[in-house]
Amino acid sequence: MTEAAGRRVRVIGIDPGLVRTGWGIVEADGNRLAHVAAGVIASDDARPLAERLCQLHDGLDAVLERYRPDEAAVEETFVNRNARSTLKLGLARGVALLVPARAGLPVAEYAANLIKKSVVGAGHADKNQVKLMIDVLLPGATGGNGDGASAAADAADALAVAICHVHHRATRRVWQAAAGAPGVQRS
Repeated sequence: MTEAAGRRVRVIGIDPGLVRTGWGIVEADGNRLAHVAAGVIASDDARPLAERLCQLHDGLDAVLERYRPDEAAVEETFVNRNARSTLKLGLARGVALLVPARAGLPVAEYAANLIKKSVVGAGHADKNQVKLMIDVLLPGATGGNGDGASAAADAADALAVAICHVHHRATRRVWQAAAGAPGVQRS
């Protein structure tokens, strides 16, 4: 669904992780939001790192092929105390940025606090609050397609990324036009 065909836009939100990468797709028509799909892509922690990154790549590629979003948004990585974990998360995030960019989609990045503030109204909301608000905004959307509550939370986080992008995309498009630079944009 492209805007040329109307005001509708289909957005994929991605919550990157090496163990589970959440993804969620919403369609926006003006102020209306509709849930399209959501789930997780899991990598096999018994496999070498390179193969796990390939699993994430192939899974995201299949989601893009199936649902054909118009735009993508990815949650920015926060730095934690464990450098090794941060590096692995950064690698997974690299895949999450690469796959939609290679598919020709504009890719935006959003800080976790902005995503939470956009969806819940508080930048330090926890995962349960995000999931509850996603259930209000998109009833039935957080079933996930993986291992229960963790998968549902990752899918909800990804839907929150997509919703944040929908809320901020008009402003982002003005900034892009003013800067004359397409591609990955940061908030």
